Amino acid sequence: MNLPVPDAAALASAAEIVYRAMAPTPQYAWPLLSFRLGAEVWVKHENHTQTGAFKLRGGLVYFESLLRQMPDCPGVISATRGNHGQSVGFAARRAGIAATIVVPYGNSREKNAAMRGLGVDLIEYGEDFQAAREHAAALADERGLHMIPSYHADLVRGVATYWQELFQAVPDLDVVFVPIGMGSGICAAVAARAALGVRTRIVGVVSTEAPAYALSFEAGRVVEAPTTTQLADGMACRSPDATALKIICSGVSEIVRVSDEEIANAMRIYFSDTHNAAEGAGAAALAAALQQQSQLRGQKIGLSLSGGNVDRDVFAAVLSRDGA
Repeated sequence: MNLPVPDAAALASAAEIVYRAMAPTPQYAWPLLSFRLGAEVWVKHENHTQTGAFKLRGGLVYFESLLRQMPDCPGVISATRGNHGQSVGFAARRAGIAATIVVPYGNSREKNAAMRGLGVDLIEYGEDFQAAREHAAALADERGLHMIPSYHADLVRGVATYWQELFQAVPDLDVVFVPIGMGSGICAAVAARAALGVRTRIVGVVSTEAPAYALSFEAGRVVEAPTTTQLADGMACRSPDATALKIICSGVSEIVRVSDEEIANAMRIYFSDTHNAAEGAGAAALAAALQQQSQLRGQKIGLSLSGGNVDRDVFAAVLSRDGA
């Protein structure tokens, strides 16, 4: 089946855009993680971007395309739980465009502060991401702003550059684990795998408290589900994107569900074994690999540490618990 994902030329073009603003991030095979899992474990450190998450890449490519199509863009608006909003804020500031971001009430204080630090007009609305997104769309119509979606082909093209880096550095990975929020990260993995011709199996990861993509994957159609996760805000999707779901259903082997408790344990392990801070969604891939540890022995696996933007008080509470 032909998937609507970027080819090698499109990825090369995206990489050129991304690398004007940031350097490639590292991928390391951490000895303690490998010993713990009984496998060769490679971690892709998207927590090392300027905004602390992989989303930055997509924002840079999206704005490059936006400015070609709308050179007089009056301003942009989007909704987020934090990392997408930082990406929009970073790219909008580089482009000299005003950005408005809508977040739900109770959103991460430190992610909110980071977005304000990038110059965005931050609005709090609604009890979850879906409500914030619907409000952002209404404000876009009311104020004549360009609405940036959470999932878009240009976002995927930008994000795919990190998978290109990983697959080029370690082309013989048996499997990669990828957290799923709105879908750009895992669809980018599918795109890069196809463009580079590698045979790595792709496994998606969702929160047991935000199972919409897992339910949709199993049903083969969009299924909405409530989100109650307290730790993995970057995975708190209530309504999956239909285009992303088609790509996931065609290119992903399975979707694993991990609990907040498993995610917290993975956050502690990342810190003890690598001294990297991982936010909840950023630690989900490791949580899934730990859940499947017996199946992975002797394999070469890749983990997306997709972001490290965890509030200090949350991280302190996680680290203080027993485990790992």
